[in-house]
Amino acid sequence: MSPLADHLIHLAYDPGITPQGGGLPGLAVLKNVVNSINLFGIIAVVGALAVSLAVWAWGHHTGGHQAEANGKKGATVAAGAALGLGAANGIVAFFSALGSQVQ
Repeated sequence: MSPLADHLIHLAYDPGITPQGGGLPGLAVLKNVVNSINLFGIIAVVGALAVSLAVWAWGHHTGGHQAEANGKKGATVAAGAALGLGAANGIVAFFSALGSQVQ
């Protein structure tokens, strides 16, 4: 066989690697850290949303069109960030399951 054919056969080899909990120490600590980071992010998004809504309202009532537009933009970004933070676990689980189906 040629070296290219050997390389292609080697790429098609299934190494048999699957995610498995409990293999390394500290997994519970790592999960706790990630959960805390997620909570911190959600709290920050609540603050950002409150500030953005206040800027939006202030810009609307004072006729500041730029402030109003920035408030709307900030509120939209904060809502998207909240959606992403809340759905992060589900998104990763979905794509992980989808990736495990690739053959």
